Amino acid sequence: MFHWNNGLKLTKADLAIDFRRRQPRAFISHAHADHMARHQYALCTPETAALYQYRLGPRPTLELPYRTPLDWGGLRLTTYPAGHCLGSAMLLAEDGDRSLLYTGDFKLGPSATAEEAELPHAEILVIECTFGHPNYRLPPREEVLEQLFTIVRRTLDDGATPVIVAYMLGKSQEVTRLLTGQGIGVLQHRKIYEVSQIYEQCGMELGRYELFEGRPRDGWAIVVPPRTPPLDHVPREVRIAVTGWAMDERAKYRLRVDHAVPLSDHADYNELFEAVERVAPKEIYCTHGNETFVDRLIDAGHDARPLGRPVQGRLF
Repeated sequence: MFHWNNGLKLTKADLAIDFRRRQPRAFISHAHADHMARHQYALCTPETAALYQYRLGPRPTLELPYRTPLDWGGLRLTTYPAGHCLGSAMLLAEDGDRSLLYTGDFKLGPSATAEEAELPHAEILVIECTFGHPNYRLPPREEVLEQLFTIVRRTLDDGATPVIVAYMLGKSQEVTRLLTGQGIGVLQHRKIYEVSQIYEQCGMELGRYELFEGRPRDGWAIVVPPRTPPLDHVPREVRIAVTGWAMDERAKYRLRVDHAVPLSDHADYNELFEAVERVAPKEIYCTHGNETFVDRLIDAGHDARPLGRPVQGRLF
């Protein structure tokens, strides 16, 4: 039903999945740079199409709204919410004999800016396992949000400026909506602000946010992309990274921030196992993560293997 050619392909439809190199036909699960390229023709959700074309310019796309089956290339294709960022989608492919679910990057549970993930049953599961190590069992979301809000409010009370470091697409918009929901205005780096405009055009309201034009504002936080240098005219910055990698106690030193908060848009270790249970597949292929997760699945009684170099050239 699928094969590996320096990337996952659905064989019957010759459909590339999340390729980073140009393809004649490709499915894009979401609009992060490591999951897309300037394809000749791309299949994706309407929201991903808008973000994809913003980032890479006008491209031919076929839009696949959630839960709306499409017969295409000898397969029935259906997208389901992945909970990762706006428009992120899992892809269910059915050929009449077998079914395959590709998760892409996903997260279970609520998100401020993405529809909650849905996991249909499939015989074959291709699952991303970014946090496939027991060290990455994240705290309850309520605790993480309270930690974030407490740090931001304390920073403002101290007369300093909270500067949240977050990925330009997805995490920045979620943090913005979370903070504005608490009555805290947000100034956004220009690149983040441009993406946020696409979110708004797609119907995702983010609250009281504005473009950061070089000056802080009393009572407001600032959101910037990773690796942004110190801001001019902001004399007292307190930098806060929001990432699942914050579970590593060394993360704040590696990221060069004052605080690291484990707010993630990826499934943690426990959620990966929950996803497997909900899909109930006969076969599991793991990608985008530590291959030791395969061993843990096998120990739990699953037929699991890594997808990538070790299975180069094989047909499945």
